[in-house]
Amino acid sequence: MLEMKTLDKPDERRDFPRGHLEAVHLTGLDFAVGTFEPGWRWSESVAPIAGTDSCRIHHNGYVVQGRMGIRMDDGAESEVGPGDVFVASPGHDAWVVGDEQVVVYDFAGGMAQEYAKAKEG
Repeated sequence: MLEMKTLDKPDERRDFPRGHLEAVHLTGLDFAVGTFEPGWRWSESVAPIAGTDSCRIHHNGYVVQGRMGIRMDDGAESEVGPGDVFVASPGHDAWVVGDEQVVVYDFAGGMAQEYAKAKEG
């Protein structure tokens, strides 16, 4: 099997306050590019859409641009920036650090399928 798509024509785009997500869906892989503007914070911009107190999505990320703070529900906290590869399990908040737009590549099933998508029911 060989499958290829381009981000120039994403399968979907989800807009949310101070950011957006563009995703392509392939067999066995969802790839998303998240763009977050200064002032974006998950608990303010996405929580009202997701309907949860913290992000419930598992992220396998690579930061292309900008800096992002991440705080786990258990209090563990870190900051990621350009060139950093990270894993954040469900149960966290995140925010843009500083005045630069943040661009994150996310290689997972969860982000592209469920991130910033209203819960049904």
